[in-house]
Amino acid sequence: MERITLTKERAEALIEKYGSPLYVYDEEILRQRSREMLQVCDYKNFHPSYSIKANSNREIIKIVKEEGLYVDAMSPGEIILELEAGYDPSQILFVSNNISKEEMRFAIDKGVRISVDSVSQLDTYGQVNPGGKVCVRINSGIGAGHNKKVVTGGHCKFGVELEQVEDVKKTAEKYNLTINGINQHIGSLFLETEDYVESSRMLLETALEFKDLEFVDLGGGFGMPYKDENRLDIQKMCKELSAVVNDFVAKYPNKNIEIKSEPGRYIVAECCQLLGTVTSEKTNYGEKYIGCDIGFNVLQRPVMYDSYHNVVVYNDEKESEVVHLVGNICESGDILANARNIKKMHVGDIIGIECAGAYGYSMASNYNSRPRPAEVLIAKDGSDRLIRKRDTLEEMLKQL
Repeated sequence: MERITLTKERAEALIEKYGSPLYVYDEEILRQRSREMLQVCDYKNFHPSYSIKANSNREIIKIVKEEGLYVDAMSPGEIILELEAGYDPSQILFVSNNISKEEMRFAIDKGVRISVDSVSQLDTYGQVNPGGKVCVRINSGIGAGHNKKVVTGGHCKFGVELEQVEDVKKTAEKYNLTINGINQHIGSLFLETEDYVESSRMLLETALEFKDLEFVDLGGGFGMPYKDENRLDIQKMCKELSAVVNDFVAKYPNKNIEIKSEPGRYIVAECCQLLGTVTSEKTNYGEKYIGCDIGFNVLQRPVMYDSYHNVVVYNDEKESEVVHLVGNICESGDILANARNIKKMHVGDIIGIECAGAYGYSMASNYNSRPRPAEVLIAKDGSDRLIRKRDTLEEMLKQL
């Protein structure tokens, strides 16, 4: 099974039970994707770490933990979520970006591994924790991703250039720091192996310049097809990446060095379908608009990245038509599907937005003072249960 599928009757029943819009997850697909990420490299001490910024629901995190993955954190809040999900601090890497001394101290006190993103932040870390251990994010110059906003290697704000490695060593010596890891991330949603393997090779070459490493994190960004693209070839990735990793380990003093990766989207995207309800039909200046209750406060990816999500229509229509599927936010950019040929929809129909599990709810907001939707998990036995309740207006008012 590549992505969650629902019958018309099941979709209608879920909306009737939990309300609209509604995030619906399939446990079995989530577990399968987690297992696939364990197969990316056959090195004996390889640990993929789920990047929970893709989806930080605690029940999702617990399932990923059960499948044997470690985790990454991007904030103190994510560290707390991961600890509450049962992770040991040693299994958490705080991949920090332009953080304060207070946030550094928080992570240090929690005992988690910490990565810094610049020589400047390494200096700050040295002031906060002289004599400590720290990981440094490297920018090898290779970037990849589905949109320039998610390319995190090359000409972007992330990481330390290879030419600055000597500055890293000098700063570490200044504060008696041990560089215990180096990491990278080239970008999000790549579907070919070449850039990732090449950037990993370059990072591992850089790793040879540090003699006290406990781990090297090769980063993530593993993609999955939102439309009709070919899937990422996991077997090909494993063959190519394993060769590069094993060649590095043969040269490195620590023969049990940990090799990590950072999958996020790949694990959670396809296990989720975002259900909503059609609320209006109209034609403006010769173009047809179908309105629904899924605004960009609920799913932000289309408006932020011009991202494609397939639309499932739960009715018995046989014909399709070109429409703009739009949400209920008071902005012209609130478009889920722009001029797309979709099965005919009518007021009251249930629709499903596929592959919504990554950067869906985690980027949702109360914009326009609208409540965020509920989240539901379909268990392996087919039963459904609430894993996050819907916001209420009363709860939102208490925060004002």
